Amino acid sequence: MAQDRGGSVGKMMVDIMLTNPSKEINNGIAEVNVKGGKAPYQYKWSNPQTALDENRATGLIEGMAHSVMVTDAEGNSISKTFKLRAESITEVFNSNVQPAVDYLGAILFWDPFAALGVYDPVVYNDKSAVAVTLEEAINQNYKLVSWLVHEGDQVVKGQKLAILKGDNTKELLLYATADGVVEQVIEVGTLISDIRDGLSISPINLANIVYDSPKPLLYPNGDTRTSTIPFIVIWLILGSIFFTFRLKFVNIRGFLHSIDLAKGKYDDPNAPGTITHFQAMATATSATVGLGNIAGVAVAISLGGAGATFWMFTAGFFAMSLKFAECTLGVKYRFIDKEGRIFGGPMNYLRYGLEKRNLKKLGKFLAALFAVLGIGASFGGGNMLQSNQAFKIVSEQLPFLQEHGFWFGVAFALLVGAVIIGGIKSIAKFTGKVVPFMAILYVLGCLVVIGTNIENMGWAVRSIIDGAFSAQAMKGGFIGVLIIGLQRAAFSSEAGVGSAAIAHSASKTNHPIADGFTSLVEPFIDTMLVCTMTALVLIFTGKHEVHGLGGVELTSDAFGSVVSWFPMVLAIAVLLFAFSTMVSWSYYGMRSWSYLFGRSKKLEMVYKVLYLLFIVLGASVSLGAVLSFADMMILAMSFPNIIGLYILAPEISADMKVYWEKLKQGKLYINPKFRKDVEVPN
Repeated sequence: MAQDRGGSVGKMMVDIMLTNPSKEINNGIAEVNVKGGKAPYQYKWSNPQTALDENRATGLIEGMAHSVMVTDAEGNSISKTFKLRAESITEVFNSNVQPAVDYLGAILFWDPFAALGVYDPVVYNDKSAVAVTLEEAINQNYKLVSWLVHEGDQVVKGQKLAILKGDNTKELLLYATADGVVEQVIEVGTLISDIRDGLSISPINLANIVYDSPKPLLYPNGDTRTSTIPFIVIWLILGSIFFTFRLKFVNIRGFLHSIDLAKGKYDDPNAPGTITHFQAMATATSATVGLGNIAGVAVAISLGGAGATFWMFTAGFFAMSLKFAECTLGVKYRFIDKEGRIFGGPMNYLRYGLEKRNLKKLGKFLAALFAVLGIGASFGGGNMLQSNQAFKIVSEQLPFLQEHGFWFGVAFALLVGAVIIGGIKSIAKFTGKVVPFMAILYVLGCLVVIGTNIENMGWAVRSIIDGAFSAQAMKGGFIGVLIIGLQRAAFSSEAGVGSAAIAHSASKTNHPIADGFTSLVEPFIDTMLVCTMTALVLIFTGKHEVHGLGGVELTSDAFGSVVSWFPMVLAIAVLLFAFSTMVSWSYYGMRSWSYLFGRSKKLEMVYKVLYLLFIVLGASVSLGAVLSFADMMILAMSFPNIIGLYILAPEISADMKVYWEKLKQGKLYINPKFRKDVEVPN
């Protein structure tokens, strides 16, 4: 605890009391005390979530600079910059990493369209709602008795608009929430409970005050809200759309063939490689079907509203083609050593594919950049994030685990170690069994919740469609809903990131294109099925409008609204999701490690030991900025990867045409299990 004298203007003096209540990160407190001047005072904090009338800011990052400007009723103001002292090791580390997060975020989430003046990123609202809270409407059965103003009348803020009467003759007056023109939503005699929209827990709108000109929406601290189009989302979505058209909608044309490959119809036991098409697909899917499908989707829907579901589904559809392109090249440029170990993925096709096109220097640079990002992403987003969140969720269901994150991490590390020490064969064997089980378990749980609330089907569909194309400004406007949906899909499927190409490079096949087809199923399962299921659970239960809960807690709350013990089912699913993600990302990181440091088995073991230690670290401490930075590294992997994919696009297209011809002419090997009566072609 410390006190910081802010300074004085005339008779006004400002003191700031700084408190660091614990060793936990991001929980600093600053409280302003003002003497003199003329009340009321206004407090303009650098933290956007602290309101202008609040003299106390919480949730501040220790070790980072913050600011506040205090203004009195006469316009006198004092500005002060302050820093909460970082005391614990985690607080010091967090504050040192945060600038790197801000820097990388400025690149990944930069909005080129706004920078060029193509559109105005400011979120505007053209009207202010006059509403009755849901709690008020439930407690009293109100009816609109009379309007005190006419439709189209000009009113001022605070003016009386209408009279409501409850069952016990209690009167409720409606007042104008702003200056503007009245727009009546309901008629005299209407019962308020009759106009409630489905499961919505939002206030019930009775009228609108239309502004003379649209006004910018503001954060609690008075900063203007903006809805930007992040460069990373543009980069991933454009790549998805480009390859969908370049490969002539292979995501539709090749989907049934993709299912056949996954079923093993074209599995050749004598083909080079170590794992089946299905195992490759399961390994890649296990890395993407993780906490993002539960926590990430919950955050996206709570921020973007029900409409974000539509855009998330749409982006998943286009992502299938991008996944096809990278997984094809992952197999085509793989290297198999004398011991049968396989080394493949974007590092190989970036280096050697571009070298074939006389771009050797560019290829070597992009491959090395990808490998560095891949290692960082595997330790952070693919590892620590998973163990950190898994511990949080499981300890909520099993309270005796709380405060024992270290031992949870040790146990988790031992389980992961038992799988990954055996290499890709044991990883594929594990994921091949666990992925179908965990996906079915989660989808069934979602279907039970949706089925229990099936009467809300019409309202849910209407909310999704209306929200997608006519989103309210409070949810970020049309652009905001669009981008939140696209962003969640891009982050969830990892299409364009290049990670899945590493898993598919180990596939037993004579035709690299075959693994491109197999990979089409992955964004379908991950984004179009699992993510959409999470979104529907939240919408059907009305929990997408609940504020104050974190991502996983929000989904758990939705499950718990149906059956009290259902959150335990969710906890098991989350544990499996996190575990499978860590197992698969260990292989991605190890192959990136091998590319940079050599293919020695000893060096691979060094990586595996480090990976297991990071699992323990992730479950033991709050990581804040470290996890944000690692998560961003996953997205950054798409820069070198997609550059290479664009350059190699003609090669992918040509190989696909040859494969299609062989498929049509029946020249592909068909497993005897599927065609015992047909002579197997050589």
